[in-house]
Amino acid sequence: MELTSDALVNSLLALGAAALLATLWLWPRLARQRPLPVLGRIGLLTVTQVSVLAVLALSVNNSFGFYTSWDDLFSPGGAKLALTSNENHHGGTPVSDAPIQPTDEGDLESITDLPKGPPEEVGKIQSVRVTGKETGLSDQMFVYLPPEYFDPKLSMVRFPVLLALSGYPGTTQHLVKELALPQTAWELRKAGKLTPSIIVMARPAVVAPRNTECVDVPGGPRTETWFAKDVPDALRATYRTSRSPSSWGVLGYSTGGSCALRLAMRFPDVFGNGTGMHGDFKVVEDQFTGDSLFGGDRALADRSDLSWRLQNLPAPNLSLMVISTRKETDYPDTVKFVDLAEKVAATNPQFKVESLYLDDGGHNFDSWVRELPAALEWMSARLTWN
Repeated sequence: MELTSDALVNSLLALGAAALLATLWLWPRLARQRPLPVLGRIGLLTVTQVSVLAVLALSVNNSFGFYTSWDDLFSPGGAKLALTSNENHHGGTPVSDAPIQPTDEGDLESITDLPKGPPEEVGKIQSVRVTGKETGLSDQMFVYLPPEYFDPKLSMVRFPVLLALSGYPGTTQHLVKELALPQTAWELRKAGKLTPSIIVMARPAVVAPRNTECVDVPGGPRTETWFAKDVPDALRATYRTSRSPSSWGVLGYSTGGSCALRLAMRFPDVFGNGTGMHGDFKVVEDQFTGDSLFGGDRALADRSDLSWRLQNLPAPNLSLMVISTRKETDYPDTVKFVDLAEKVAATNPQFKVESLYLDDGGHNFDSWVRELPAALEWMSARLTWN
């Protein structure tokens, strides 16, 4: 059973309940102060308590997404996982050293509201493991291929790409189960409001449980390079993706929203479009990020501060969408960033920023689910086919 599966939690619940009933039933029979009865009492208590603690630990993990699989739990970082085989979407034969490999991780089977039907009608969601050649990092992701991807008439067509990032702590499953990203994309596609695109769903916490805020940590994980180079390179090598920056977008919520805006601002030659829902504009360092993310290097920290970049560096050629609510605690900071970006945009017509604010809502999935359709429509209108 998968680490994140409901079946595992339910099995442990059943085991704990059975152990509790057995304890109540057998305790009088094990009351003697002899070795075997004493061992019996210890065994019953151990099974009961371990089952309860395991259920609590799994429930916390499933809610916050620290680990997505058994491999993720016992082999953190996953960079040295053995590769198996991969379906080559260019029409070639399976290869053993491809950067993207199929995997059973992510517990996709437990999500029951995904579009049903053949790939050429509803598209297809794949669970894959991506391994980076530049950084050596490896992580599980979901890839949604639209129905048009399987149309023989479009076999030579390259598709726009949207990289979607969850929050921290969070798993790729949160993008499918809680945010309902592919389900929403499918409904918008049926309504003619979304261009056919490859949607890649990932988490910022590539080296969970640490939160690196999608930056290259001096002497540590290079998660910025992972998202800006390794992941795009792997996708281009595996799928029929468009090549130009204007055909690539990055979107996220919470920490994923911060990462999305930062990746677009720092790498406009990769992501020509970025959307951040309830993101920060400066890297936040706290107990979850571990030691200093920048090693005390103020210059590195400044370059990851989006307001500093707007004030000190030329405005990049890209389109940004900032989404939040007027009840968010960081709403004033969001307004300041948007005002600054709009002033800078006057000096570079190729730099565009737009904003969208809900009147109410907090830092939660209720707000992000309401904001998602507008975020996807905005992104779809800007992703080009080239």
